[in-house]
Amino acid sequence: MKSIFNPRTGVLAAMILMAGAWRLIFLGNNLPMANFTPIGAMALFGGCYFSDKWKAILLPLVTLWLTDVILNSFVYSHQLTFFYSGFYWNYGIFALIAVMGTFIRKVSVKNVLVGSISAALLFWLISDFGVWLGGTMYPKNVAGIIECYAAAIPFLRNMLISNLVFSAIMFGSFELIKFKFPKLATIKA
Repeated sequence: MKSIFNPRTGVLAAMILMAGAWRLIFLGNNLPMANFTPIGAMALFGGCYFSDKWKAILLPLVTLWLTDVILNSFVYSHQLTFFYSGFYWNYGIFALIAVMGTFIRKVSVKNVLVGSISAALLFWLISDFGVWLGGTMYPKNVAGIIECYAAAIPFLRNMLISNLVFSAIMFGSFELIKFKFPKLATIKA
């Protein structure tokens, strides 16, 4: 008889949900902690370990969305907000980061390091392009885009550091769990 519950999927989902909980507990919405969240690592991790690509992309995005709804409703705007202005830029980027994670065939320090750095750079480049393109803060010229990217460097730094820290925690923890429970290494998630 085939089991309904897949323990590997359960462990991976629990780890992603714990990363989402971190985002709620430690808001990091003020400098110097702005953008110090596990969401980049969470997307990379999901992309790497879920063999079903829809789970790899959907579970991190749903976790991001749920935490966004909670944060927007109780911390930022104090009203029920399902989607904020420009959300599609961020969600698209995190979907791309999850897809990047699918290319990590072998989990190693080098591969996770490259993935974490690439994810931070991708987020910085695309999200701040969206800020420049859709906002009114910066002029729509080369000087404006450069100013926008320069203003976002503290956010890039924090995203990079958080990707490195949380990727080390998430990937390292799951590799240790797989070592302790070898069956989790062989079950398709």
